[in-house]
Amino acid sequence: MLEIALGSALMYYFATEAFEIKKKPAEAVYYTETLDSRQDSFSRMHREPVLIKPALEDQFRGIVRQAYDYSCGSAALTTLLNGYVGTQLSEQQTMNGLLKFGETEKIIERRSFSLLDMKRFVGALGLESGGYKGEFSDLVTQAQPAIVPISYAGFKHFVVFKAYKNGRVYVADPALGNISFDEQRFKDIWENNTLFLINVAPEHRKKFLALQDSDLRHVEDATVNRYAFVDLQYPQFYMDKIVDKASTIRLDKNLNEESENFGKPTYNFLRLYYKSK
Repeated sequence: MLEIALGSALMYYFATEAFEIKKKPAEAVYYTETLDSRQDSFSRMHREPVLIKPALEDQFRGIVRQAYDYSCGSAALTTLLNGYVGTQLSEQQTMNGLLKFGETEKIIERRSFSLLDMKRFVGALGLESGGYKGEFSDLVTQAQPAIVPISYAGFKHFVVFKAYKNGRVYVADPALGNISFDEQRFKDIWENNTLFLINVAPEHRKKFLALQDSDLRHVEDATVNRYAFVDLQYPQFYMDKIVDKASTIRLDKNLNEESENFGKPTYNFLRLYYKSK
């Protein structure tokens, strides 16, 4: 009996040593595939880890997300300061600074921050800044991120202009994340051609708001239009016709008393619908 227990213990020890069990990282997903799909006789499989991260994490990469519906100004300014100047502020710290150095009574009255409030707070940090009015070409050629007011989805909003490339304007939106507009669309929603810049020496500029490959993976407007308006491009009767072609046909007796073909044989198209469990 002792020999059996000892043998079992040794088997367990060697098994655990042979197959080292490592803690799986939370972001790892494992998939299994055949070693050689051309050889059916090979049944060996291997597992490969793939590291993933939530899409929301990349969507708000480099952006301080606004905590309140009225705080897009403070979130946009924090995003610009952290991503371009290199500060490490929270939105709450920026809000406190705007309230302290800005027009406090007006801020409380309108429940929002203005470019003047931003200028005063940035000045208190020892930086030069200012609000300007210019053309779209000015926004592009100055080659640095800027806070721009837009009128979008029925409300006025502050976002951070990041870059312009191949006819698209890329912005850091405190509410929606890293998004882009085509050039004409941006011009339409840009409020009064206003921009807010912070002056930073070239050697001190940070590049946390620089474009990355993930920013460029947007859906082209033509593709959005094509599928968003599918009902207009492909009427329902046409789609029904396609579905009928792929269905099973059964010869039945017409039981519709109001039909001219009542009592006569008629073909019915039997469509198959599958329900996921």
